[in-house]
Amino acid sequence: MPFIDQFTDLTPVNALVNMLDVLLVWFVIYKIFTLIKGTKAVQLLKGIFVIVIVRVLTQTFGLDTLGWMMQKIIDWGFLAVIIIFQPELRRALEQIGRGKLFARTSLQEAEEQNRLIEAVSKSVSYMAKRRIGALISIERETGLSDYIETGIQMNSEITSELLINIFIPNTPLHDGAVIMQKNKIAAAACYLPLSESPFISKELGTRHRAALGISEVTDAITIIVSEETGAVSLTSNGDLHRNLSIEEFERRLRKVWFGPEPELVSTSKWTWRGKKNG
Repeated sequence: MPFIDQFTDLTPVNALVNMLDVLLVWFVIYKIFTLIKGTKAVQLLKGIFVIVIVRVLTQTFGLDTLGWMMQKIIDWGFLAVIIIFQPELRRALEQIGRGKLFARTSLQEAEEQNRLIEAVSKSVSYMAKRRIGALISIERETGLSDYIETGIQMNSEITSELLINIFIPNTPLHDGAVIMQKNKIAAAACYLPLSESPFISKELGTRHRAALGISEVTDAITIIVSEETGAVSLTSNGDLHRNLSIEEFERRLRKVWFGPEPELVSTSKWTWRGKKNG
């Protein structure tokens, strides 16, 4: 009854305080999950969750011996959690001390976006100087799953070294498109549709036609490195920007993908199977 009375005898101020209390609890839980995301702590939390579920089932079905074992594990679990999660707890306390815990999500997002742009720019610069042909398409709102299915699934972290290695001539994946979704290389050696526009210059090769083709049917951004000249080009919404310097290329990529804000950056890529070099 006292617990029910807390909700039946609420003043507007008390109701607001209780609502704020619940929201703060959920926010703290959310920050904890963002803190441990991508660490081994996630798998350990799953194990703890399984133990708790088993303990509840032992009470429900009267399994006294198993229930006693689960209870002992839970009783000593607090100490075990401190020992097992020591690196994560230490990092969280350090972030609290630096005042960065609550700014962590936006800060990490900006850092990741900048890392992606740097990886793309570095790989494009390397390939342009050495005239290594490449075609990289960036997924935006329109999904590219149909084209991903035509290639080799990768689901790999985006690094300049990996992108360069994919496009090195005479390697198994170089003759195709790399598709990037968010911060992953989804697939390589994928097919892209060729543009059928009669207004395309005859001097443009298959890579440029494929880049224009995908930009005509989706909102993807596509990067082209010519194998013949080493020139860097970029397509978006059916427009082709040719012979870009690395600085201009990076500036246009940032602007077209995330707007004018310099801290917001993310990419996604493709490459097209073609016999004729772009």
